[in-house]
Amino acid sequence: MIARQTFMFIICFSLISLWACYNENIKEEKHVEVLPPEGVTIIMQPFDDLSPILVDSIYKRLININPSITVLEPIPLPVSAYYSLRNRYRADSLINFLWQRSTTKSVVIGLTSKDISTKKGNIKDWGVIGLAYCPGHSCVVSTYRLSKNNIESQFFKIVIHELGHTQGLPHCQKSSTCLMNDYEGGNKTDELQDFCQFCKAHLERKGLEFKITDHSSLQQSHPSCFSNTR
Repeated sequence: MIARQTFMFIICFSLISLWACYNENIKEEKHVEVLPPEGVTIIMQPFDDLSPILVDSIYKRLININPSITVLEPIPLPVSAYYSLRNRYRADSLINFLWQRSTTKSVVIGLTSKDISTKKGNIKDWGVIGLAYCPGHSCVVSTYRLSKNNIESQFFKIVIHELGHTQGLPHCQKSSTCLMNDYEGGNKTDELQDFCQFCKAHLERKGLEFKITDHSSLQQSHPSCFSNTR
């Protein structure tokens, strides 16, 4: 009889211990934090034809909306990207060149003043102001077709537009004022104000902190992947 009572006591004690451990594990699991995305390091790669003033302007604007920025020393445009028939550089070759300088946690953006182009549909050589892998780790933008009177703000908008493409954002059709809007051959500069809520949510999930608060820097500027066929 005593042995039976002892046995029952051991069983009850074991069950109580297991229940206590289970509850403790549940408590610990409730306190596990879900960490946000680590974010993306933006690497600015200016080519040596571009004014250092413009490079500095883009850096100062970008650092306000994404804290992780690296600016590299200017380098020559790769000879392999030069298209002698039109005296311009192939943007598709440039983003491939820049891709090789990126990592899985970074995106490289090339900055140039030279004319750039790429293939679009049946058109072999379509002049553009920007091009990006969508998604991918590199993009390139050019000041060649920008207004000289408003070049800094226009350049900045093209930069963040192309960076949006690298994070998988297509041209936006949800909002006529979204920075990811396509011009489609027109000029909608004054209508583009910020990323729409859908594009902004996408960027936040990617870890990019594109929270634009200084809208004065975006006035009269225009992002586009394809524009001004030449």
